[in-house]
Amino acid sequence: MNPYRASMHELEMFAAIAHHLSFRKAAQARNVTPSALSHAMRHFEERLGVRLLQRTTRKVALTEAGERFLARIQPALADLSQAVDELNDWRSDPRGTLRISMPRSAEALYFEALVLPFLQRYPEITLEIDSNDALVDIVAGGFDAGVRYGNVLAQDMVAVPFGAPMRSVAVASPALIARLGTPRTPDDLLRFPCIERRFPSGRRYRWEFWEAGCRREVAVAGTLVLDNNERILQAARADVGVAFLHDAAVRAQLESGELVEVLSEFTQVREGFWLYYPGRKHLTAPMRHFIDWVKARSTGG
Repeated sequence: MNPYRASMHELEMFAAIAHHLSFRKAAQARNVTPSALSHAMRHFEERLGVRLLQRTTRKVALTEAGERFLARIQPALADLSQAVDELNDWRSDPRGTLRISMPRSAEALYFEALVLPFLQRYPEITLEIDSNDALVDIVAGGFDAGVRYGNVLAQDMVAVPFGAPMRSVAVASPALIARLGTPRTPDDLLRFPCIERRFPSGRRYRWEFWEAGCRREVAVAGTLVLDNNERILQAARADVGVAFLHDAAVRAQLESGELVEVLSEFTQVREGFWLYYPGRKHLTAPMRHFIDWVKARSTGG
């Protein structure tokens, strides 16, 4: 065997280590043990007679030779991966892995309506969902796509609606309204206990209302601050305070009378969640099918 001839497995192994700069993370991505990966990489370097990685007890780094080698093989690996993936278009059921980052609120609203039916339609696609309310760099995180509320994205991203546009509504329990009365204007909320929402950044959400066609924000206050819809809804049902949630999240409670809407004349339909992905990156077959799936269901198809 020519010692300078590398197998596809060896090239992918090296590329994974170079990407993660961690044997542990690369081993997880390759579904092998770190020790097996380290042994295989060392054998590859010995056969080539060139050190590609600089190892210490704390980190892994590329040597100059490793950096130049990676730059040369990455385009070829990408082309080969794309060629193999395009064979999926000839299959009745595409296969592969799809990684998506989305807020917990979007997951709760659309898991049953969008995600589960997609998996039932395409049983050979593995879908990994990272539920995270923080603003995630999907490229750095290795995700194929992300979901975000509001179409404010980086210039190199493409976005399609993820679900229908929504309206945020202020709701309270009938018992709370009977005890404190009904707020007539957004400013009235300043004298009501409200269930506040805290973002991962630590910033508290200012409730958004519309008066005379202009958007305004109200910095409500209360004795409870939460960071997810489920607990906010639970607290509102327990008479803790007024809550501000997407209408889809409280539809069942409004229909049953367990909660009532207030200040409805000051809210309106706004944009909803968006599925976004890098516009310059090759889309895998699972990603293409997921985009088509979301587009069809977000437009009533």
